[in-house]
Parts: sequence; structure tokens; C-alpha cells
Amino acid sequence: MIDLLKNMKIITNNSYICELFNEIIDVIYIKGGYLDVLYAARDKIHLGDILVSHPLMGSLKPNETPYRSILLDEKKGPLCYQSLSIIESSIESYKKLAKDNPTPQWSEKVLKDFQLLDAKFIESALSSLGISI
Repeated sequence: MIDLLKNMKIITNNSYICELFNEIIDVIYIKGGYLDVLYAARDKIHLGDILVSHPLMGSLKPNETPYRSILLDEKKGPLCYQSLSIIESSIESYKKLAKDNPTPQWSEKVLKDFQLLDAKFIESALSSLGISI
């Protein structure tokens, strides 16, 4: 498991992800919103990282939750055009949805629920790689 995780990283704006995964995987915390996480992931993809989890994974629309975590594989190789295409279309989807329907102001309880859902999505992505946390 350690070998599989050594090149992995999570880019997130969810502090709960930091608590859960910081000891076993490189977590890059972004102080900002959902779109900031997408931009940070795109920057890493431009440097050669590859998307492991889809930026819009889960059943939540991007404008419905303030949290997003993205799992990347740090290849530092040539640009992966498939990853770039996915992240760019995810950015456009977010902008289109958020323009007409901004993220609501949620209560603390609901925000905690969204943090937990985001963590479950990352756990699912890791599980699909055969990594159980």
C-alpha cells in the first residue's frame, strides 16, 4: 500500500481530509473554494500529474457543496491531455452551474456532512485502486 501511495496526493479545501489522510498521503490544503481546488489541480496537471479521481465525482453538483478533494498521481512526466481535458471541462461545468446557482450558505451541521461526503468520495477512489483506509 505504501508504494501505491508514495506518488499520490490529494488537493483539497476540506480540512477533514487533512485530518483523515495527512499521515498516509501527501495532502495539499487549499484555503479557498471549490474552483480554487480545480485550478490547483489543473496547475499540477500542467506539471505532469495525472487525475486519479474525477474532479466532479459523486452525485453532488459542484455548486451544491463548498468542498472538493481531488486525488492525483504525481508522475512528473509529459502532459496528460486526457487529465487536462477532464479538469478543463470540470472548471467550465463549475462556472456554468455556479453562475446561475451559487452555493448556498449552509449551516455548520450541513457543512460537516459535506466534508464527510467528500471524504467518502476519496475513500472510494482509493478503494478502486485496491487501497483501503
